Amino acid sequence: MAHITLFLVFLRLGCTSFGGPVAHLSYFREEFVVRKKWLSEVEYANLIALCQFIPGPASSQVGAAVGYSRGGYLGAVLAWVGFTLPSAVVMLVAALTLLSTQSTELLNWLHGLKLVAVAIVAQAIWGMQKQLCTTTTTRLITLISAGSLLAFQWQFMQLIVIAGGLIAGLLFCSSLQHDGKESPSIADQHPNSSTRVFSAVLLGVFTIGLVVLPLLATQSNEFVSMFDRFYRSGALVFGGGHVVLPLLFNEFVPPGLVGETDFFIGYGAAQALPGPLFTFATFLGAASIVQML
Repeated sequence: MAHITLFLVFLRLGCTSFGGPVAHLSYFREEFVVRKKWLSEVEYANLIALCQFIPGPASSQVGAAVGYSRGGYLGAVLAWVGFTLPSAVVMLVAALTLLSTQSTELLNWLHGLKLVAVAIVAQAIWGMQKQLCTTTTTRLITLISAGSLLAFQWQFMQLIVIAGGLIAGLLFCSSLQHDGKESPSIADQHPNSSTRVFSAVLLGVFTIGLVVLPLLATQSNEFVSMFDRFYRSGALVFGGGHVVLPLLFNEFVPPGLVGETDFFIGYGAAQALPGPLFTFATFLGAASIVQML
């Protein structure tokens, strides 16, 4: 019953979380920190930092981590499916309908949803800073980090800022005490030997995929080649969300798998629809198959 409840919570979020990855983190905070008290503010901030540091879609990874903390591996899978499935289905339908019209005007009515997301993100940032930026030191670190990200639009700038935050925390924040209570669902979990082994296996599969898939893709199998393109885009992007767009563009538009106009039609739909931005891959996959046929 707990797993069903967990799945339904993430399914609702997957159907209502508009605005892209940053807005999704706002929805998650409101749901899991403010309402359900599954995580403390500090735990949630640490989880976001971790998921931003590893490759892949950050909001989906945060959701899966929350699902794991509540229901183990099954909970992680249910959280990911519940949050991703609605958007993936909508993007598939969008690929089969919007591409037949070749018109971006059909997406204009969704533009207002992206504008609303700005207010949602601002509210989330304000709420988190009141809990986490409680001293002059933490506020200064936050301002320097934000200023660096705005001033330098480098591909790996986010990783540099996170590493800088780690160093600054060790040097200047070691004496700070947080008032938030730790959530037993996370704080009381300690990895045992079987968990470490399983984690090592998953890491091995991840690495093997990066090595083997490009070799298989050279055998002229179009579907294996397409899977390899998606796998590398997801496995090598840090920061998630919009960061993956240049990689996907280079993988699908120059080779002629997807037209440039179709690419931006799909991007507009992904921006305006609920769920993770990475389901844009569903649109590209369907568009590529239509192009092949």
